[in-house]
Amino acid sequence: MVGLEGHYSLGALTTGLYHLFGSLLPTADETPARCRERTAVINQYKRCARPCAIEWNSENQKGLCQVNKVGGVELPIEAFPVNVGEDCPVFDGLYEFCQLSAGGSVAAAVKLNKQASEICINWGGGLHHAKKSEASGFCYVNDIVLGILELLKYHQRVLYIDIDVHHGDGVEEAFYTTDRVMTVSFHKYGEYFPGTGDLRDIGAGKGKYYAVNIPLRDGMDDESYESIFVPIISKVMETFQPSAVVLQCGADSLTGDRLGCFNLTVRGHGRCVELVKRFGLPFLLVGGGGYTIRNVSRCWTYETSVALGVEIANELPYNDYFEYFGPDFKLHISPSNMTNQNTPEYLEKIKNRLFENLRMLPHAPGVQVQAIPEDAVNDESEDEDKVDKDERITQSDKDKRITGDGELSDSEDEGEGRRDNRSYRVPPQPRKRPRLDKDAPTSKDDIKTEDSKEDIKAGGVDEPKKETPTNP
Repeated sequence: MVGLEGHYSLGALTTGLYHLFGSLLPTADETPARCRERTAVINQYKRCARPCAIEWNSENQKGLCQVNKVGGVELPIEAFPVNVGEDCPVFDGLYEFCQLSAGGSVAAAVKLNKQASEICINWGGGLHHAKKSEASGFCYVNDIVLGILELLKYHQRVLYIDIDVHHGDGVEEAFYTTDRVMTVSFHKYGEYFPGTGDLRDIGAGKGKYYAVNIPLRDGMDDESYESIFVPIISKVMETFQPSAVVLQCGADSLTGDRLGCFNLTVRGHGRCVELVKRFGLPFLLVGGGGYTIRNVSRCWTYETSVALGVEIANELPYNDYFEYFGPDFKLHISPSNMTNQNTPEYLEKIKNRLFENLRMLPHAPGVQVQAIPEDAVNDESEDEDKVDKDERITQSDKDKRITGDGELSDSEDEGEGRRDNRSYRVPPQPRKRPRLDKDAPTSKDDIKTEDSKEDIKAGGVDEPKKETPTNP
């Protein structure tokens, strides 16, 4: 996993595989190509960031294995039935792909929890359609849910925002009955996959009014999108008062997408990132949909620069996929002339209805004080040689150090003859120091003299002073 460093401390930017597109792409090799294309463009913007590394290895996969446990016993992946549909084919390396995608979001959440980063990015994540026991919509494992669950270990309330053209049904379903996570989804609704996300879907039980859905129509442009995104998110922030935010940046809401029906530009899409960033909360950015590959790379490159707080040129730098961005070779794209069916009256009606629902919330919910669970990813594998010897070691660090068996010898407080096992009814016999051969007594008189000295010491009686002869 590759990260970025810049004006902000950025965490994770995965370069692993992304989800398959079924029959949309002529070859399966074009799926990882989208990630390589995006990363190549980002790396060529020298002013944007410089690469850094966040390790993700087999040791860090222990946290993800929790979902593979039945009755506390870890089972191999082959023991689980695969529940996939026509849009989620089984392919070689599926489990490794899920580890990369989900592991990026979980590792990023751990970084935010430990305040090691202010903003983390996992463009290989954002698989918001996956359910607990079902793959759906090109999504196999819902990395967003796993990341939010990790954030909830340290944060009382987490806000999830979805700007993908499709409704984030998997995330909403996971937190539909809780008041600790509020889900806000801006999506196309009406005879469109997945068919959920009605304005009247508001949550259930303790989670009632904590599910916010904004159903939109075809042709949504930058101006209309901003007119409804800004007031709703501002009101949600004021009412819910989250302590961390997760933003799903699906790029299929851009103009010209092969599956989308919105008319957003790269700049208009990035305005959502810019607005959420202004609140200054721990911020996790994840990817999502996007089926015109060159525009996906454009979008997430620009939003990486927005997260870093730097401006990048509109002229794309030369990279390994430069010919894909012809004929203009520009970062930003122009909207099409499609009709915007989202009238101001329609948007105002949605906004007023949602404001009424948010007024039903009594207050920002609190959480009972409890012990913080163990982190899913343990990245405290610091080399002892690199530790500052003059730095004070905390008690928690001391407790983590384990002494091997037989490394230390038994003292008088350890082993079979330790003090707490002695019987205090019979006073212990004084032990004599071993003598060397050269100091050993040689006659019976010497032995008696030595024994009398030991008895005097054991009884606590001072040894009588020897009289020194005086001259007459």
